[in-house]
Amino acid sequence: MEKRIGTITIIVTNRKNQSENVNKILSEYGDVIIGRMGIPYFPKGLHIISLIVHATTDEIGALTGKLGALTGVQVKSVLTKI
Repeated sequence: MEKRIGTITIIVTNRKNQSENVNKILSEYGDVIIGRMGIPYFPKGLHIISLIVHATTDEIGALTGKLGALTGVQVKSVLTKI
């Protein structure tokens, strides 16, 4: 299957309960993550993580699916056709 480059944005509203789970999942998929940036936005109580990935659509779907299944975590992805 063909790999694609894309971005994944993760917004965590429940950091206290989910940070360990989010990091565990990201570590599991560390081989497809090119870069990662995390920014807390304290005025709204949000923690935003931006990932750049190079993976198959199946791998990206599995990663975003696991993250999106966590309570207080929202995930969106954008992929290139290159």
